[in-house]
Amino acid sequence: MGFLGGRLLVVAFEGWNDAGEAASGAVRLLKEQVQAQPIKVLDAETYFDFQFNRPVVSQDEDGARTLQWPDATIFGPAEGAAERVALAADAELNVSGSNVNNLYLLLGAEPSRNWKSFTAEIIDTALAEDISAVVFLGAMLADVPHTRPISIFVSSENAEVRAELDAERSNYEGPVGILSVIGEAAEKVGIPTVSIWASVPHYVHNAPSPKAMLALIDKLEEVIDVVIDRGDLVDEAAAWQSGIDVLAGEDDEMAAYIQQLEQARDTVDSPEASGEAIANEFEKYLRKRSDGRGDGRGDGRSDGRADGRGDGKPDEPWRGKD
Repeated sequence: MGFLGGRLLVVAFEGWNDAGEAASGAVRLLKEQVQAQPIKVLDAETYFDFQFNRPVVSQDEDGARTLQWPDATIFGPAEGAAERVALAADAELNVSGSNVNNLYLLLGAEPSRNWKSFTAEIIDTALAEDISAVVFLGAMLADVPHTRPISIFVSSENAEVRAELDAERSNYEGPVGILSVIGEAAEKVGIPTVSIWASVPHYVHNAPSPKAMLALIDKLEEVIDVVIDRGDLVDEAAAWQSGIDVLAGEDDEMAAYIQQLEQARDTVDSPEASGEAIANEFEKYLRKRSDGRGDGRGDGRSDGRADGRGDGKPDEPWRGKD
């Protein structure tokens, strides 16, 4: 049947898997455009430590304060999705393509505990919904320059998927995140998976990265065979890069460091660099960051200081595999 021959589940988690909020932002944009509806909400009390993933209070237009609790939700096609796609031209749909009605989404915070039960619930739902393939999105902080295209790494543990999508196979061994756990469980029950990861410059870890989000959407669009409306994202990505240019222009040390990263990136991207060499460099990068500790801020989000050192470098090597 092929990777695109059935229902596809696109997955992203906030937190360590989500540098620059690129992965969760991409799935959130897709959710808004396909008008998906919740079909499964995983119990927050069971899977989240609220001292780590804290609830957030906000005010609506009338000044009423409400709490939003961390959760993870699977979304499926809303009623009438097929009719809306058929009337795409009149309805001005943002997403189009043959797979629009086959898209399911999983979005939420990475759970704090009970990962096996959490994964089992997701796999049970995927089987009940007849999901035929899973696409994982992630983003990691890396030694890459903001001035170059965002690096995208596509991998799969499934040989047929690798052949169909021209994906790599990771050789990484070490600590993993929830994406790897779900991925292994899906493959065991016969659901093939593929992972798409973006590299975010570690020296701008404090802000969302629309450029990385855009790069993920570009590759996701290619993999799942849909057309996704970028909205203002292209302009936001350009503004993000321009803003960092201004900061670098005022800091000679930062400018020199970025120049070093540019030279390294241009070497990797040169015609002389083979695909195998690039993959080897990626694996070397992953192994350099094999500690994997949280920053203890208690909000469950990645700030580029996951090891608490404050150097802006990631300590989540497994993120390149997921």
